[in-house]
Amino acid sequence: MVQVRAHQPINTDGSLNLEAWLDHAVSVDVALDREALKEACEYAREAEQQANAAKNLWTEGASSFRTGLEIAEILADLKLDQDSLVAAILYRGVREGQIQLPAVSQRFGPVVAKLIDGVLRMAAISASLSPRQSMVMGSQGQVENLRKMLVAMVDDVRVALIKLAERTCAIREVKSASDEKRIRVAREVFDIYAPLAHRLGIGHIKWELEDLSFRYLEPEQYKQIATLLHERRLDRERFISDVMNQLRTELEATGVVDADISGRAKHIYSIWRKMQRKGLAFSQIYDVRAVRVLVPEMRDCYTALGIVHTLWRHIPKEFDDYIANPKENGYRSLHTAVIGPEGKVLEVQIRTHAMHEEAELGVCAHWRYKGTDVKAGSNQYEEKISWLRQVLEWHEELGDIGGLADQLRVDIEPDRVYIFTPDGHAIDLPKGATPLDFAYRVHTEIGHNCRGAKINGRIVPLNYSLQTGEQVEIITSKHGTPSRDWLNSNLGYVTTSRARAKIVHWFKLQARDQNVAAGKTLLERELGRLGLPAVDYEKLADKANMKTAEDMFAALGAGDLRLAQLINLAQQLVEPERGSEQIELIPRKAQGYKPGKRGDIQIEGVGNLLTQMAGCCQPLPGDAIVGYITQGRGVSIHRQDCASVLQLGGREPERIIQVSWGPIPVSTYPVDIEIRAYDRSGLLRDVSQVLLNERINVLAVNTRSNKEDNTALMSLTIEIPGLDALGRLLGRISQLPNIIETRRIGRSEPR
Repeated sequence: MVQVRAHQPINTDGSLNLEAWLDHAVSVDVALDREALKEACEYAREAEQQANAAKNLWTEGASSFRTGLEIAEILADLKLDQDSLVAAILYRGVREGQIQLPAVSQRFGPVVAKLIDGVLRMAAISASLSPRQSMVMGSQGQVENLRKMLVAMVDDVRVALIKLAERTCAIREVKSASDEKRIRVAREVFDIYAPLAHRLGIGHIKWELEDLSFRYLEPEQYKQIATLLHERRLDRERFISDVMNQLRTELEATGVVDADISGRAKHIYSIWRKMQRKGLAFSQIYDVRAVRVLVPEMRDCYTALGIVHTLWRHIPKEFDDYIANPKENGYRSLHTAVIGPEGKVLEVQIRTHAMHEEAELGVCAHWRYKGTDVKAGSNQYEEKISWLRQVLEWHEELGDIGGLADQLRVDIEPDRVYIFTPDGHAIDLPKGATPLDFAYRVHTEIGHNCRGAKINGRIVPLNYSLQTGEQVEIITSKHGTPSRDWLNSNLGYVTTSRARAKIVHWFKLQARDQNVAAGKTLLERELGRLGLPAVDYEKLADKANMKTAEDMFAALGAGDLRLAQLINLAQQLVEPERGSEQIELIPRKAQGYKPGKRGDIQIEGVGNLLTQMAGCCQPLPGDAIVGYITQGRGVSIHRQDCASVLQLGGREPERIIQVSWGPIPVSTYPVDIEIRAYDRSGLLRDVSQVLLNERINVLAVNTRSNKEDNTALMSLTIEIPGLDALGRLLGRISQLPNIIETRRIGRSEPR
């Protein structure tokens, strides 16, 4: 659930009760200097008052001083030191020009000033990453700002923590802001700061940022889950209370007397994500009812686990031992799900008090130990800082900012695979990584020269999905170079940001003329294969924020632009109504398709009419479409370039109406594809296997062989959810041996 914002102590006249606020801050951490905090508060408040007086501005709106105190409250809960809290109190005043940084250095010391300066530099993220279009190329200035931010984070992790607290305040404050600002802040927080909090192990900050972002990015789904949780709250609280009493009694009977048992609130975004990932209904989520058990020692964790499994029946495949196998961010705990009292499903988390502090505070629990070897927990701190250094090294080498959000989020899901080199060294990669990802992880040149891979001695394709425990041997060529196909996401050759960035960097170094020619060929081939109509390349370049079509081709050939991105922009050109439909940050699960339902097709100026997809051209979501009013069968939906509808429009133009795809994604549509290949034994079997792997339903198949040139022509009618899935399928089939061409066809085309 979203964390409730604490109210600051207020005097009867509405002003802040500073003495009460200071008393609370010092009570959280007795090591804080009350007088030093008071001096910073009075300095920030006076600066704000003077700035308002100079502008003749006296409002009851947002106060930089009050926001600074809220940031400091968050940092106090994270157990940060005196300098961090002073920097937090003064930061907003410096950012808004009320306080000068040299004055801060002179009065409060260079450490405080350096922290504030580092947080100011981190504001480069907002400028570089919030507008998605600005991520296409990334100006040199943006790259330099990002480097400065990363340097500040590595030099002193407190900078990142202050920025996290500041962004937490920012997303709390946008409740009454405009929709545009709410979405912009939520997108930035979800993409960058929630994953950063996760990577630094700060659990409660991560949950709050995810829930608040989800609230603004998916308001309907957020309200739906929140309502379901609220409706069951009283029943859930009674159930949890009974479970806690029963569990406490059993633990005390076995000698575990210092256990701390509490109910655990399930976060809304976490519920939604699990429902989407596993295709579950709300009633099937096991951990809506959950308790957390904190015990003194590690051995008590397993004792408590045994008691839980003795009291209630364990649910198979719902046990995770993160103590024996910690997550990469250092998280340790036991998770289990059981059939509890009244036959209701219950999740139980078990950990020590120290593990709990690490889960809630993460790097904050260890940052003071930097540079020492004797303090407990310093190794985990250095592991987290080592990750930040790796990100810094990556950006210094490549000068690319487009993959930062991917790099931050790569471990937001706990699933990793552990792969062995031929020498027996273990390397961990994200789930779904390929041999090419592995090659680039080992060394850049090995990736560039890669020509094949062996898994446990068996040759596999380069887009093979690696599994834990496999031994990988990369086959290289002395003069090998990367292939542009490796950057095509539909082909699945690389999944990690690191590998993609290395490939992009290599192509950037190639001659511009080669990149222009290669980029144009790639785009034309993909447009033709997907059956999209010709587009104006100059308009497409403008939509991609490029000056000319040649610049666009060069960027595509060099890997700065992704082919899938240009295809999406091309769709928007042929159907402008879909241009504003770009708030797709959190993946939505496709809804079931029911023919003729309103929402799949929108008819301009008309109410709810029966619609049907034309069999002559078989339009897909993303195609430019028009409607034709039939006699007795409602509106027939055609592609705009369909020969049949063009003839009908010439004879009966009054029956042609404007239609567009509705906002609700649909499940599947029929489409015809054609495959030309050199005939061989097992060709149909291999194609069928690709269709099976992609979970594509086949409605009809027709295969003809030509003995004269030893070729085969396969025509298939398949059900496909959209152009992205179609592009991926055609790409997979084209990788099979002996394939000459794969493309989409309309039924009006000759076969």
